[in-house]
Amino acid sequence: MDIKSLCLGALSIGDASGYEIKKMFEEGSFSHFYDAGYGSIYPALNKLLAEDLVTCIEIEQEGRPAKKVYSLTNTGLTKLKTDLSEEPARDKTRSESIVMMFFGHLLSPAHRERVIESYIEHFRDGCTCIEEIDPTNQPYGRQFVRGLGLAIYQAAANYLEENKDLLLVNEEERDIGDAA
Repeated sequence: MDIKSLCLGALSIGDASGYEIKKMFEEGSFSHFYDAGYGSIYPALNKLLAEDLVTCIEIEQEGRPAKKVYSLTNTGLTKLKTDLSEEPARDKTRSESIVMMFFGHLLSPAHRERVIESYIEHFRDGCTCIEEIDPTNQPYGRQFVRGLGLAIYQAAANYLEENKDLLLVNEEERDIGDAA
């Protein structure tokens, strides 16, 4: 799914400025499963505007530039529904933490421990963040994604916690364990 479709999706939730859409990707609705920044959001909004899929009004602000607020048009909603009806591409995972754990045998024991503890904290923090979302009165798709996200984060945190010794054991201990 491209950034234009994601912007249409964000605007289907409600009117928003480019800044507010970026916040959805940083700390809001989309932050757990998609990443986008100003460098992709604003060009996408401009293209959507040119295609009449969104409208834009400028709201004057005292001492600051006018705030551009974008709204989804009926044509934009139709386009979003069309985009959402396509088969999704396979998910791709990019994680520096996983790369470091993959090459854990090349890291010092202290660094391996910092990496895995930080990753556990990442997933625990994600659980806390998701748990704070009140699913009441949310569309069933958002309720489902909230539950899926919570299940994934809990499973990852639990696996890391229960199996971190596999990564933290040093090579001498592993060799002794293998010989026994």
